Formats: sequence, structure tokens, C-alpha cells
Amino acid sequence: MKISVAEIARLIEGEVTGNGEEQIAGLAKIEDAKSGELTFLYLDSYQKYFEASQASAILVKPGFNKTRDDITYIEVKDPNKSFTKIVTSLFFPKFPLEGKDETAFIHPSAIIGTNSAIGKNVVISEGCKIGNDVKIFHNTVLLENVEVGDGTIIFQNVSIREDCKIGKRGIIHPGAVIGSDGFGFHPNEKGEWFKVPQIGNVVVEDDVEIGANVTIDRAAIGSTLIKKGVKLDNLVQIAHNVVVGENTAIAAQAGISGSTKIGRNCLIAGQVGVVGHLEIADKVILYAQSGISKSIPDTGATYFGSPAKEYRTALKNEAHIRNLSQYAEKIKQLEVEIKLLKEKTGL
Repeated sequence: MKISVAEIARLIEGEVTGNGEEQIAGLAKIEDAKSGELTFLYLDSYQKYFEASQASAILVKPGFNKTRDDITYIEVKDPNKSFTKIVTSLFFPKFPLEGKDETAFIHPSAIIGTNSAIGKNVVISEGCKIGNDVKIFHNTVLLENVEVGDGTIIFQNVSIREDCKIGKRGIIHPGAVIGSDGFGFHPNEKGEWFKVPQIGNVVVEDDVEIGANVTIDRAAIGSTLIKKGVKLDNLVQIAHNVVVGENTAIAAQAGISGSTKIGRNCLIAGQVGVVGHLEIADKVILYAQSGISKSIPDTGATYFGSPAKEYRTALKNEAHIRNLSQYAEKIKQLEVEIKLLKEKTGL
């Protein structure tokens, strides 16, 4: 598609300087942009790419020093947010998939909604219910009684086990596994592990995005619950009976242990580990590589470190750790001075 700079400016309520009729066919980073593309500049560290950029148009903050007359400017309050709005409104990928491929297996009892598309080698098992406008890409397997809500996109090589429920307008990226057994084992008197059947399911509510190779374990009993608006990055592990609250975002390689409850609007950074049976309050921020060993009851708290501590306390502790060698040297000096003082005073 092509769209004029003036039309883009109207969408984001921007002010144009230059050729408003310039046609834009794509979007690009400032250092990679070519003729016919729109870019944006919102961090000072990227200013160095401006003079050499080949973009036809650029989003900038008000008052930007317009040193070039061969590029069209759109001034907006927040170029980053405006660029995101342009992507989602005008250049959002369509993920083309239509009809039902002849290689797919669809059980006669399965219900497939209108305008839903099924890719190559997809398996849709007995009792499944697929909503309207769903896209299920190649090699994906849905076992018995899986439900998928309207408008959801399931990319290739996804596995969804029996009785799990996926809400509306979700996105599930390649390799995700939803409903695998929770890690339920008990030792016998000989110390041998025996498996505890995991007879629950996973319920994913509306508007959830699940990254590539995410694993969400089915509950031992009841449901593992991913609530509305949650965003899970690649390689996240959610254990059995976990509840993740609405609009919480969890970054790559984080792991949430069994039966933990995460509140609403939390931010959990990469490689965070949370032990089981905890409760995390709403709007909590857990910084990268933190180890959470106790419940966090305070709304809006920020934690860092392993074991995690309140963020400011953790930073102070880190500063002291960095200075340990200096502290040790000072202690040695003080010991020498104390020894000399004792010798002089006869104490």
C-alpha cells in the first residue's frame, strides 16, 4: 500500500513541513530507511543517523532543527507512540491464510466458525470449537475439546492439549505448548518419584499474546489462568495452577512456579524466577534476573536481586558489594591504627 504523508499526519495529529503529498510505501529504522519509507527519531542517541538517512519522511519532536530540505518532517509530541499508531493502523501484517487445506484433519464433531482458516497438516480433534475469523497455521495440533475464540491467530507448530480454552483476539506464536502436564511428582518410601495425574486445564482469556516456545502447564485440578490482556514473551514458563492477572507483561525466560498468583498490570522482566504458592500484588515491577522467594503484598512495589529486595534497598546493597575490596582495605588500616594506639596507651 501507499499513503501520503498528509494522510499519515492527520492520523497522528502531526504538523507537516515539506511535501505532504509524498507517498509512503513502508516503515523503517532511521539507519536503514530508504526512499519511499517513513522513519522516526525520538532518542538523542539516534541523531547521528539523521544526516545520512535516505527516508522520504521522518517523525520528529516539535522544534526539531530541520537542517535538510530533501526530507519531509512530521512534528508530533511523541514520535515513538505515533510511529506505533501508524504501524497498528496502516501497516499491520495481514498473515494471509484462507480456507481449509486438504492435508488438515478435522474431526467430524468439531465446529469451525465462519471465515476461519486451517493450514497444512493441522489436527483438530473431537469436540473442538473454533470461533469465527480464526487462523490456525501449519502443523498445529488441538487435542479433544479445545476451544478457540473469535479472531485468534495460532501460528505454526503450536500444541494445545485437551480441554484447554483460548479466548478471543489472541495471538499464539510458533512452538508454544499450552496444557502440558504440570510438574507433579511425589516420592515413595524408596525415594522413587511417581507421577500425580494433572486433570485440570488451561484457560487463556481474551486479547492475550503468547510468545514463541512459551509453555503453560495444565492445572493439577481446576485451571491455570491467564487473564485478559496478558502479554507473555518468548520462552516464558507458567507452571500448574498459576494465575496471571489482567494486563500483566512477562519478559523472556521468566518462570512462575506452581500455584503462584500474579496481580494485574505487573511487569516481570527477563529471567525472573518466582517460587510457588506466592501472591504478587497489582502493579508490581520485578527487575531482570530477580529471584522472588516471598509474597509481595504492596501494590506498585519494585523489587530486584536474588533473593529479591525492595529496589532502592537492593541498589544500596549492590553498591556496598562493589566496594567490598575498599572496605576490606580500610578495615585492615583501622586494625593497624588500633594496634598502634593500644601499644602507645598500654591498653
